[in-house]
Amino acid sequence: MALVVQKYGGTSVGTPERIRAVARRIIARKRAGDDVVAVVSAMGHVTDELVELAHSVSAEPPEREMDMLLATGEQVSIALLAMAIHAEGHDAVSFTGQQVGIVTDPVHGKAKIQKVQADRVREALADGKIVIVAGFQGVTEDGQITTLGRGGSDTTAVAVAAGIGADVCEIYTDVDGVFTADPRIVPEARKIDVISYEEMLELAASGAGVLQLRSVEFARNHGVVIHCRSSFNDEPGTIVKEADETMEQAIISGVAHDTSEAKVTIRDVPDRPGVAATVFTKMAEAHVNVDMIIQNVSEQGLTDISFTVPKTDLVRARRAVGEVVQELGARTWALDESIAKVSLVGAGMKTHPGVAAKMFSVLADAGVNIDMISTSSIRISCVIEADKVEQAVRALHSGFGLDAEMITTEVSPGCGEES
Repeated sequence: MALVVQKYGGTSVGTPERIRAVARRIIARKRAGDDVVAVVSAMGHVTDELVELAHSVSAEPPEREMDMLLATGEQVSIALLAMAIHAEGHDAVSFTGQQVGIVTDPVHGKAKIQKVQADRVREALADGKIVIVAGFQGVTEDGQITTLGRGGSDTTAVAVAAGIGADVCEIYTDVDGVFTADPRIVPEARKIDVISYEEMLELAASGAGVLQLRSVEFARNHGVVIHCRSSFNDEPGTIVKEADETMEQAIISGVAHDTSEAKVTIRDVPDRPGVAATVFTKMAEAHVNVDMIIQNVSEQGLTDISFTVPKTDLVRARRAVGEVVQELGARTWALDESIAKVSLVGAGMKTHPGVAAKMFSVLADAGVNIDMISTSSIRISCVIEADKVEQAVRALHSGFGLDAEMITTEVSPGCGEES
């Protein structure tokens, strides 16, 4: 008998028929002898509709009240799923994030889980019940409802799995697993059977939307094995776990892209010690996540600083950047929302030179200009024009042999530059 946490996204519970199908899948697992906890997102586009509703009454809704509103979407889902399970003759109980004891920090809209007090879950499982938990939401120490940001139900599922010591956390989505690229852009993309936490973290951070970045971080930190799979079939998906000697160390595991960021450029900043610290401390205090950063070479004691931020953080970013420009005496600042990021990820980069040179050559041959570059030991990311991103993804996927029968094992000769 196994202890299993299953997470179902909005598409998986988007209609009454799909909710009943999820109920039957959970019941089948229970009948097989496993204890099951299901973490559920809001139905379909409910969260987007609630956001639109909020903005219909307020141009800038208070973040606390937004969390109060958005948390209702998951409560609808968990209640309906519990009803569907009862209709099939099995006992289920639904819990909100607060009832489960998912305690977060007080940052509304993107709260981080601090601990999971899972006693009620354990008690319900001991009573033989199927447990249904609302994803995406939690509560602060002083009782304020919070939400975890887009994809937060993944993090809820992994946190609950860690809290109760589950054997596996199954993330059910509308795709069959993690692919070498977005199959909507690259039909030849291949499903990856097993991938390390390290590579999955880089893919998620680079825009692969199958798993939320923070859920993978939580899984790695607590040793939770994730099985990402489709809710519409019984085929095995992608296992995400700690790397071991049995896992293939492909040079390139996947190509990811992200169109959710914007580029901020602060112009004519005084080039003196502490300026960068001032800029990014201000962004951190505004709870704005900064991704790629470039500072130009100083000319006449002035320089430009460019960085990328999520478009969802633009309200806070604009306010913070305006304050920074005044504080530092910079000339002005500019915002570019027409950018995209394309990334190569692969553990084999650590030991194979030439990956960067080949990536840049492939993009050049495809007519794609590079604006910004950042790297890690297993990732290379480039900021490009948004309208060229699909072209870039297809070129890189083909150029590195990912749409062939086997994933690339060697970089083509002649690419001698160190990555």
